[in-house]
Amino acid sequence: MDRDTARGWIERWDRQQEESLPDREDRFTALIDAVQEATGRADPVVLDIGSGPGSLAVRLLEPGKPVSYGKAAVIGLAGEQEHGNAMLTTVFGNVMREAAGGGKAWISSMTKRAAPGAVIDIPLAHKDALYVRSHYDGMTLTLPDAPQPNEIAIIAVYATRGRPNQRVGGLSASDIKGQDGLV
Repeated sequence: MDRDTARGWIERWDRQQEESLPDREDRFTALIDAVQEATGRADPVVLDIGSGPGSLAVRLLEPGKPVSYGKAAVIGLAGEQEHGNAMLTTVFGNVMREAAGGGKAWISSMTKRAAPGAVIDIPLAHKDALYVRSHYDGMTLTLPDAPQPNEIAIIAVYATRGRPNQRVGGLSASDIKGQDGLV
């Protein structure tokens, strides 16, 4: 899918939602309020389906800002791993960067073919410099009923901080130069 098609889908979703809540910010607020109410938590973990890669998830991080991210695809057994890799490349990555407010670094990723009930570990790294070791982390997800044989589950993960108690050393987030995505 190209960037224009992806934007078209998001714009179509926005037009459909305008009938209920004309202001896009009000729609996000309503979604976040509903999730927080349903979970009884001010900081719920959210699987962002249908809102664009990360647009709702990034909003739920507020007042924090995403500083690291990762992406993954789990491909149903009738598909090929390369199908998931193709879906995670530039178009998806650029939309993730946009949702995170920018990013210079490569977005860490993981793909695999699996049956429903799959477990996948999504690697995380700093969004502006891969050499910031404090942000090497990950999130493990289980997909209880996905992917079906002809489905692909696409996953975007964002974090507002590095690992707790990190002490590996190396480049610190405060020393990022932001020149090439590495330092």
